[in-house]
Amino acid sequence: MIGSLYAGITGLKANTSAMSVIGDNIANVDTTGFKTSRVTFANVFNATLGGQGALQIGRGVTMSGVAEEWQAGALENTNSPTDLSINGRGMFIIRDEINSTQYYSRAGKFDFDKDGFLMNQDGFRVQGFPLDATGGMSGPLSDITLPLGTNAPVETSEITFGLNLDAGEDFTALPAPTWDTTLTAYDSLGTPVELTFNFTKSSATTWDYYVSSSVGTVTAPVSGGEFTLAFDATGSLDPANCVPASADPTIAIGSLPGNDLSIDWTYLTGTATDGSVTGYDANSVKTSQTQDGHPSGTLQGISVDEDGMFTALYSNGTMTPFYQVALADFASYSNLAKMGSNMYSESLASGQPVISAPGIAGVGSIAPNALEMSNVDLATEFVELITTQRAFQANSKVITTSDEVLSDLINIKR
Repeated sequence: MIGSLYAGITGLKANTSAMSVIGDNIANVDTTGFKTSRVTFANVFNATLGGQGALQIGRGVTMSGVAEEWQAGALENTNSPTDLSINGRGMFIIRDEINSTQYYSRAGKFDFDKDGFLMNQDGFRVQGFPLDATGGMSGPLSDITLPLGTNAPVETSEITFGLNLDAGEDFTALPAPTWDTTLTAYDSLGTPVELTFNFTKSSATTWDYYVSSSVGTVTAPVSGGEFTLAFDATGSLDPANCVPASADPTIAIGSLPGNDLSIDWTYLTGTATDGSVTGYDANSVKTSQTQDGHPSGTLQGISVDEDGMFTALYSNGTMTPFYQVALADFASYSNLAKMGSNMYSESLASGQPVISAPGIAGVGSIAPNALEMSNVDLATEFVELITTQRAFQANSKVITTSDEVLSDLINIKR
């Protein structure tokens, strides 16, 4: 009878612990990135009564472990580009600045602080890889930092036009047919320089042109020393008869507030035309234009893509990548040590983290403007709650019944 009492007590203890785990799951049903836990039980070592067979009696039950279930939770869309979630394996890397300890989390509720550091809700810094202007990694793992201040100006070095010069114009007319178009370039200080391209039809298949500038002095091509665009019978550019021949012309401008400009007008690819400059029998028109310079700009916002790449958006229309969020992968997620606030630390059983960019080495991609919700299933938790409650009641009954039997035994001699 004493054995049954103790067996019942172990059942009460084990199911009380299970009730605590279930309660924790239910309490965190709305916690970002929370992973539900499951209790596992094991029987207590049996007492062997002897004999030739396996004559053994169990001593009750014990809680053998609490395992987290790491399937992903549903995604909730948000309006913040710094709210991040992970599609697949991986965890965000969070650093405590005070003791330089790294933690790991699936909770991607982040925001930039006044100093430009990307922080979680506990003030820990999110880790990533710095990027150069082309999006290539330029340094080791470090705190993701917003590029505060202005975006430096870049002087124009190359322009492209998409245009058609009307082949139907009569070059013998007086005055000769003309057409002009403008483009804004920038010097090294970001000063806008409006360039006007002045075209005059000089023969059935050629147009002479020169360039004038709103600022500074154009030294080439100038009026009287014109450059020439030549076309063949199909209206395609004829590089061999252009001036300069078979080469992209260079527009030179001096006496600017910043450095002198030397701008290539690119309409050739190697020795072949790219088809953007034509001489068809249709109205002269500019169909497209590009130039690679820009004035200084102020930071207007950021964007994040599925590769976890942070891009700064500036008032001058430029977009500059500056950081890529890093992810950590583990051999055993269920053996990570809970640290509170949806954070974990590595353990001997979890293995060391393998750190990489999203989408590499088996880790998932990033879903910006979204948060991973708790993976707690309330229906399952309520079923577990009822089952655990019944198990607790049953073990209580074992104790009360054993007590009644003991009372009967004590009263036999009376």
